[in-house]
Amino acid sequence: MEEARSIFEVGAIVKAEVRSGLYVGEVMELHGPRALFKVLAVLKHPQQGDLHHPYEPDVPLFHERPALAYTEKTMIPLRQLQTFSGHVPDYRESLHAALEAEVATLDRLKRWSEQGLALLEQLGKQYK
Repeated sequence: MEEARSIFEVGAIVKAEVRSGLYVGEVMELHGPRALFKVLAVLKHPQQGDLHHPYEPDVPLFHERPALAYTEKTMIPLRQLQTFSGHVPDYRESLHAALEAEVATLDRLKRWSEQGLALLEQLGKQYK
């Protein structure tokens, strides 16, 4: 942990995975093995649904996960911090880009499922 503490100091701009989303933010405070992280941009929108049963729509609770808000603060383990270099994107623009990327991923999965189902139905007719 001491190595992580020396790498990530207060004021460092880092990226971190938080509840299936990926964010750029600032280390606000260090508390032992954890850091107070302030969100500045969204790199990957959080996944929807039950993370323990991915791609399963028939679960008791299909979770809705909104992205963390601009300047929202959350405590995260130091091991989840990663170095970040480059320009910090605008929060609103990064949020929309991350949402569009997540929708595109699900759209591809939906189209793949539909095509696979159509082929299986065709094979089912051949098997009769």
